[in-house]
Amino acid sequence: MANDISTQTFNELIAPLTSLKTRPEIILETVPAPQKLAPFALALSADVLDDLATGRFVLLHDPAGQEGWAGKFRAVTFARADIELDMAKDPLLGNIAWTWLKESLAKYGCDFNAPSGTVTRVASESFGSLSDRDSQSELEIRASWTPTSEKNLLSHLQAWLDLLAICAGLSPIDNMQNGATAIKRS
Repeated sequence: MANDISTQTFNELIAPLTSLKTRPEIILETVPAPQKLAPFALALSADVLDDLATGRFVLLHDPAGQEGWAGKFRAVTFARADIELDMAKDPLLGNIAWTWLKESLAKYGCDFNAPSGTVTRVASESFGSLSDRDSQSELEIRASWTPTSEKNLLSHLQAWLDLLAICAGLSPIDNMQNGATAIKRS
């Protein structure tokens, strides 16, 4: 069948993703991929040093496509970072964080369909026997989209890593290959 893809072909498509060298503050590693969402999947986990941010990037592929995907691939992501309490109170934070995602995808020239997602902010205050804990707040961006071409899958991962860096408050860099560290495999 013309729609069939072999494991070898999928592995060739994702090889650039699994060999990407990230900026030195980000540790990227492969993790077990979900087994029941699509016939083929890759999962990567990323942590920004000093626990500034964490996240996951999952690339799903179904040669037949799936309802709601508008294509044969789907990127499913999340990024989470601690933020200042004042930032968590900003009523525009959701729109701003979603704009970070859109701008990162544009920066890396990603063509995609069917974007969806949520931006969540959480502020926690402790009381009683926990009152000695500092107040905390977090930002979480969950997003998915359908890459329109298998030729630029690496760009989608780079855009997500850019989003993670923004969430962590890292300074932007133009070339993620500079000062890079190798991907860790689990």
